[in-house]
Amino acid sequence: MTHTPTAAPHRVVALLRPPQSAFLLGCASEVFGGSGERYAFEVCAEQPGAVRTGAGYELLATAGLAALERADTVLVPGWGGDAEVSGAVVEAVRRAHARGARIVGLCSGAFVPAAAGLLDGRRSATHWARAAELAVRHPRVRVDPAVLYVDHGDVATSAGAAAAVDLCLHLVRTDHGAAHALRTARQLVMPPHREGCQLQYAELPSEGPVADSLAPLLDWLGGRLDQPVSVAEMAAHAQVSARTLTRRFTEQLGLSPGRWLLDRRLAATRALLEETDLPVETIAHRVGLSSAVNLRRRFHEALRTTPAAYRRAFRAAAGSHAGSGAGPGAGARR
Repeated sequence: MTHTPTAAPHRVVALLRPPQSAFLLGCASEVFGGSGERYAFEVCAEQPGAVRTGAGYELLATAGLAALERADTVLVPGWGGDAEVSGAVVEAVRRAHARGARIVGLCSGAFVPAAAGLLDGRRSATHWARAAELAVRHPRVRVDPAVLYVDHGDVATSAGAAAAVDLCLHLVRTDHGAAHALRTARQLVMPPHREGCQLQYAELPSEGPVADSLAPLLDWLGGRLDQPVSVAEMAAHAQVSARTLTRRFTEQLGLSPGRWLLDRRLAATRALLEETDLPVETIAHRVGLSSAVNLRRRFHEALRTTPAAYRRAFRAAAGSHAGSGAGPGAGARR
């Protein structure tokens, strides 16, 4: 029987840096390293040798940056430490990109294509906790703290942790079709596509220190989440003009009064969904969003998922319900 030759496997080279995230590297190796003849997976490091992981053990990377010269995909599974990217890495990544290699940054790995200028003027994902840092370090990058991943074809980035699997499966789907991606997802016991965005996984906001000029107003608003409050009413309570109030919010908190209040209402909604059995209509009234329809719309705009899906994903352990008598501030994470 004549053997039909198959195409050469797509070569994925993971660029490691200590302290290397063992989880992110594991995600990539499970998706691309276990795909038979379709992918060839290997690792390299700027300085070949032992690479310390964040889990306390070491990996051996025998190849240096020259390995990127033969990569079809250069994959950066996180970029630990202070996120500085050396000139040698920047040049190696730029050369790989220039000859047509796809550059993929998982989680904080997005700092590498950003440092190479490959994300200038383009959207990028990264872990929500490092989105602000990426935006400050690379102001020409349009950092989107909400999405699970962004794929431009030649450059792709993901949010943190499990979102790396989402992006890797998406790339498999792009390379080899939905059926193969589904088989890979089943092997990993993962859904082939997750609903929502990463902001649903971000920590609920804490009050934190604020300037004295806003603290009394924020306390006043916190006790009135179940009531409609306009910017004009906020300004009147603070005894300033609406324009002055908006300027103070922007300067001190980085967002408008209306946005701050909506974020607090959504945070209260998340807590009640997690820790009570209250119907969505009841929650809507308790957090000042007037109706279930309005709550669902606002919730989906902010978190890219529905209250029902969020509750299923983040339900508190059985027996720890807050009960139906909880107020809008109840259920906050301790």
